[in-house]
Amino acid sequence: MSLLEVKNLRVTYGSGARAVPAVRGVDLRVTAGQKLGIAGESGCGKSTLALALLRLLPATARLSGEILIDGEDVLTMKWGRLRAVRWAGASIVFQGAMHSLNAVHRIGDQIAEPILLHQKTTPAVARQRARELLEQVGLPVARADAYPHELSGGQRQRVMIAMALACDPRLIVADEPTTALDVMIQAQILRLIEQLVAVQDISLLMISHDLTVLAETCDRLAVMYAGRIVEEGPARTVYGAAEHPYGRALSATFPRIGDTASRRAPRGLPGDPPDPSALPSGCTFHPRCPVALAACAEEDQALVTAGEGHLAACVRVGAGTEGLR
Repeated sequence: MSLLEVKNLRVTYGSGARAVPAVRGVDLRVTAGQKLGIAGESGCGKSTLALALLRLLPATARLSGEILIDGEDVLTMKWGRLRAVRWAGASIVFQGAMHSLNAVHRIGDQIAEPILLHQKTTPAVARQRARELLEQVGLPVARADAYPHELSGGQRQRVMIAMALACDPRLIVADEPTTALDVMIQAQILRLIEQLVAVQDISLLMISHDLTVLAETCDRLAVMYAGRIVEEGPARTVYGAAEHPYGRALSATFPRIGDTASRRAPRGLPGDPPDPSALPSGCTFHPRCPVALAACAEEDQALVTAGEGHLAACVRVGAGTEGLR
């Protein structure tokens, strides 16, 4: 059984004529110990998907489909069961640690809080566990008495990771965990996440706009565009030999070591992802696609096999996408 299985998930904000589809029929699966990355530009629905997994979306969001964690549907769970699953079954590392931590509480108390709530232990034991977690993520124990504003951005992100690990979850959802960090700190945080996932045998769902980060960190990679998964497969395959033109375009924006041409002239795509409230007909990527066919404007494409363990939603799958090579 999969640890996490998402079936035909749809998330819509608002209702009636003002309904805005943010996630449109997403299917995902994460097995025990697996690391799955989700990539895409801002506005493609990645964070909405992450928050939906633990029902953290605002009341204006309408959800349908299934989100199964250990076979239990998050969307139909009663409130008490959902609270237990949120920390002990699955936890989340939010982007922007400064906005996720409480500015008026000490770091140690914030890490200890979910331990007290979910493990029914004493304050002394919870505080000791908080100190152990700080050491585990590479912070001095003395930082337990600090307030968030007394820590650097990288240190705050480590605190968020410690909080996510507090109740020994089997799945961690990391939503842009290295946003706004410099490249040195970003590398340290990514290595830390990899080590913790490996040592504790935790499954990881990591969201980022950076394909290079996901290709280095994850086993599998899913590319998301306009609320849908348009490609999924082994991380190195999707990064290095994507079958969908959008996956190729994302990969081409990063210069390759040793490739002088890509270093001097990294490629990208003009324009932005479509407004969810005014999606184009057919394949939603066709207005920006350099290899689109006439049929692409008329009919959307479902995911089809593009190789072993590799899926892509493009009419050109199997016929090549030379226009982006």
